[in-house]
Amino acid sequence: MQTSIYSTFINWLQSHMLACPSKKFLHIDCPGCGLQRSVIYLLKGDLAESLQMYPATIPIILTICFLILHLRFKFSAGGTVLKYSHLFCAVIIISSYIFKTINNFKTF
Repeated sequence: MQTSIYSTFINWLQSHMLACPSKKFLHIDCPGCGLQRSVIYLLKGDLAESLQMYPATIPIILTICFLILHLRFKFSAGGTVLKYSHLFCAVIIISSYIFKTINNFKTF
C-alpha cells in the first residue's frame, strides 16, 4: 500500500512539472533547469542520475534542512554555516550552469 502511494506521488510529480519560462520562450536553459527532474530521480533512489541532472540538489536540500533546524534550535554558529552553505550551493549552481552552457554550444 505504501509503495503504491509513493509511486503514485512520484508519477503525479512527473506529470505536473513546471515549465521553465526561459527554456519555453527563449530556448535557453536557466541556472535552475533540471532541479525538478533531479528531485524526482532522488525520490526514485537514483542518486547518480540526480547528481548528473542537477548537482546542487543535495546541497540545497541539506541547506534547507539546516535552516529549519537553525530556526528551531538557534545554533550559535548557525548563521555562519548558512552563509557558507548558501555560497557553496551558489558556486555549484553557477559552475554547473557554465559547464552545461559550454557543452550545449559545442553540439551546434
